[in-house]
Amino acid sequence: MEKFKQWIALGLLSLMLVKVWVIPLLYLDFEVRRDYIVANLCVNRNRPQLHCDGKCYLAKKLAALEEQEKKQAEKDYMSKLLFQPMELKSYELMMPACQMRESLLVSYNFLLQVKLSKLSPDIFHPPAIV
Repeated sequence: MEKFKQWIALGLLSLMLVKVWVIPLLYLDFEVRRDYIVANLCVNRNRPQLHCDGKCYLAKKLAALEEQEKKQAEKDYMSKLLFQPMELKSYELMMPACQMRESLLVSYNFLLQVKLSKLSPDIFHPPAIV
């Protein structure tokens, strides 16, 4: 079990390092493959007098990486706004338990007090068709 936790920690650490080392790794890739980039991928490869030497390709990759990070930041921000858990509090009304005897409870029947004959016929009638 201890080895398993170490492997998980090592895996998470490597993922965080990849995120941190993206730009330096891009520069390292550019330096390692500079000859191939200048010969095949450079935008200005047909104009050697500009002495671009593949920097246009590197600038394009860096801009794409920055755009990707910007989109990811916006996505993270929006997800935090939309899906953040709202503060839900449950309020409980603490009342001491009341026990009432049936003799103390008053029952009242409202229907006996209302007599339909005393109601005004102006109010209670079916709708008239005009």
